[in-house]
Amino acid sequence: MEQTSIYSNDTKYAFMFHWNRLFPAYLDSAQGYAPAMLKMSIKPQWLLEGAAGPEPMPHLLNLLLKVHETHTLAKAALQLGLSYRYAWGVLQDGHRAFGVPLVKMQRGRGAALTPLGEKLVWADRRIAARLSPLLDSLASELEVEVERALSHEQNILRLHASHGFAVQALRQWLLREQVPIDLKYRNVQEALGSLNRGSCDLAGFHVPLGELESAALQHYLPALRPGKHRLVHLATRRQGLMVAPGNPKHIAGVADLVRPDLSYVNRHEGSGTRLLLDLLLQKAHLNGRGIQGYDNCEFTHPAVAAYVASGMADAGLGVEPAARRFELDFLPVASERYFFVCNAAVLGTPMMRRILDTLRSREFQGAVNALPGYDGSGCGTVLEIAEAFPELAQPQPARRKRAA
Repeated sequence: MEQTSIYSNDTKYAFMFHWNRLFPAYLDSAQGYAPAMLKMSIKPQWLLEGAAGPEPMPHLLNLLLKVHETHTLAKAALQLGLSYRYAWGVLQDGHRAFGVPLVKMQRGRGAALTPLGEKLVWADRRIAARLSPLLDSLASELEVEVERALSHEQNILRLHASHGFAVQALRQWLLREQVPIDLKYRNVQEALGSLNRGSCDLAGFHVPLGELESAALQHYLPALRPGKHRLVHLATRRQGLMVAPGNPKHIAGVADLVRPDLSYVNRHEGSGTRLLLDLLLQKAHLNGRGIQGYDNCEFTHPAVAAYVASGMADAGLGVEPAARRFELDFLPVASERYFFVCNAAVLGTPMMRRILDTLRSREFQGAVNALPGYDGSGCGTVLEIAEAFPELAQPQPARRKRAA
């Protein structure tokens, strides 16, 4: 295990990262078997900075989360494989460290988190949602470098894409199949730029269906090369407003976001979801600057969902699995197609053929279909840009010259 601090020592609550090397079973290469590919996992760890130095809390956050879910300390301890006595000691250590109780024991009614305990749980969930894509990218880089060093394999496919649940499922599937992939999470603009610079082999790219499609395409058209690029269909998915359970603010759609009693959490500039919101607002003749929280941004769908679930915003736009993960209501506003863009020459390479075989498999498409709001039909279909978007093949009306 290796650790490195990402916050200065004067920060009261510091976080440390450790990386675990998960070694699958090795077979003797002398007997003709190659070692299995290594899977890296990087997880955040809380440290409480005190007068006596950094103090790790290895079980406290997990225990608080389980108490929040089960409402009893006994069930929480059982699910974590801890004895009741040990779990009680963890809570007492937390009480001493923070100076106030984190769990309130109620005779005959189980256990409930105190206000500080709730804040710690939601802080941990927001941190995990915000950092997971970055940590997954770093883990992918480590896996690739180790694989290259051990097997001298250089033809490893490079994928740049925004964080999404089908993309995440693909990475996990390929790892299970011992297929190395160099995944970096980037927004759509960055991913397409990487493809055109030769920095990646596949770039994630998603476009809304229906009347917003043309406007979205015009936004991305400068980065697309119809004669050179091909599209590989991944999935169709739903985007929607994520709101608190029961929709207490009675939000009906995007037009309500400008209400003065609502707060919003946005996606970062350059993301496809941010573009979708702007197009929806434009369609409704609304200005995003009138939305309270329009400049308050998160980088992933789960991070937006965690922000809303913690009560820090009333709504955010994202995909349905993120809403379900955080037990939020989901109000669909648009469907979109998610593609991988690649150069046509890449399609015939062995590494790309393995990816296409995976995408076209019934098992992987079933995994995509299991994601709420996702449809894996046609996954792995290769299209020319004009096939996916026929309107681009139609001749555009000539622009009128301005009079001198």
